Amino acid sequence: VQLQASGGGLVQAGGSVRLTCAPSGRRGSFKIMGWYRQAPGKQRELVASLTAGRELTYADSVKGRFTISRDVRKDTWYLQMNSLRSEDTAIYYCYAAEGTINYWGQGTLVTVPA
Repeated sequence: VQLQASGGGLVQAGGSVRLTCAPSGRRGSFKIMGWYRQAPGKQRELVASLTAGRELTYADSVKGRFTISRDVRKDTWYLQMNSLRSEDTAIYYCYAAEGTINYWGQGTLVTVPA
């Protein structure tokens, strides 16, 4: 399975963008799906995750602004990012766990100028 992340770009502060993660190769049986990000000079951190049982987890810094969701029919998940701030600038990676295997997308850059 390969994960394809898309939707990043240059967004003004206060704006919105939606990221999409779509698996290719075969349909996944993912237990956890989510998004991580890595800002320049910082470690990769969890942004949001969604389990097959629909449990949601968000980083404190994005609560109330970001929403993770999934389209089961399309086997795709999304990260709706609202009220963007300069500190949200990072490469965003989609992620999925299937059994003991972890999959990562190639990353999509979101830039929010200060």
